[in-house]
Amino acid sequence: MSDPSAPPALTELTRDSAPRQTDTRGRVAVADIAVGLFQAQGYEATSTAQIAAAAGVSRSTFFRQFRSKDDVIFADHDELLEQIDEFFDASHPDPWLAVCDAATLVFERFRERLEIVRVRDLVVRQTSVLRDRETVMVSRYEKTFSAYLRRSLPSVDPVVAIQFAAAVTATHNFELRRMIRAIDSSRVLDSAGLAAQLQTVRNRFAPGGEAARGTSDLLVAVFPASALPADVARVIESRLRSTAV
Repeated sequence: MSDPSAPPALTELTRDSAPRQTDTRGRVAVADIAVGLFQAQGYEATSTAQIAAAAGVSRSTFFRQFRSKDDVIFADHDELLEQIDEFFDASHPDPWLAVCDAATLVFERFRERLEIVRVRDLVVRQTSVLRDRETVMVSRYEKTFSAYLRRSLPSVDPVVAIQFAAAVTATHNFELRRMIRAIDSSRVLDSAGLAAQLQTVRNRFAPGGEAARGTSDLLVAVFPASALPADVARVIESRLRSTAV
């Protein structure tokens, strides 16, 4: 029971201190709580006031963290895009591989948070406004990847950089959705499996990859059946050496 003789100033201080103690909850933690509310009572039926109360933050703190309710659910994407920017700020000898590594980083983060990511996927699929926001979020990854490539490899055709970024993002998203919605976990790739898939994408775009080589690596040789094996080997070796020059 409170002491009615307590000074008003002390009572106010105690009331104000509670939000400051709980308002330190991070954006992703608040977002995870919001996802649980969206699943339990529906996206439209959940208010920002309910989210703030469930997360133990004040409404003013909520609106400092998020512009609107629509922004809450993808808070981890915002955080990941910031991490990718920091990753790209470092020096990388192979920018193509750096983009693949960045996509793998995102995949691993979601794999670690698979339970809540699966809940969010269900909520998003049931809510048209969130599906639209998810599409916008995907485009942010593509733009981040292609901008980094164009900045790091100015001699590369911008169209190739854009195509590569789109291919990496599409491959990542396909495997991510398969992991999220999988019934048989044996068919799901881990981060190493995704990295291998992305290496295949890289080989099709990067210098020295399949696309860059085209058909120049293909050597067709026709010899009469009577040709001696030593003569065949000598001619092929000579041809390969002249092609490599």
